[in-house]
Amino acid sequence: MGDAKKAEKEVIVCRCEEITLDEIREWIDRGCDTFNELKRVLRVGMGPCQGRGCQDIILRELSRRLGVPIDQVEAGTVRPPVKPIKTGLLASE
Repeated sequence: MGDAKKAEKEVIVCRCEEITLDEIREWIDRGCDTFNELKRVLRVGMGPCQGRGCQDIILRELSRRLGVPIDQVEAGTVRPPVKPIKTGLLASE
């Protein structure tokens, strides 16, 4: 295996869940063709960053693998809290 291919397998796309680019590609090739499906299978976008670190990368990869413009790739469901907040802020009321 070439150095570029080996390095590509080790590229972490979702740092919260430690999901690699290779894993993302594998599941897209298995038929997961939306962000929400990848989220259900791999938990991408469900960590502390709520997808702010990985969602754009995954959407671009879906676009490439599926051969469609990125604006035709559904961004997926975002559920609150969109940003992590301290529990104390909610409990103080």
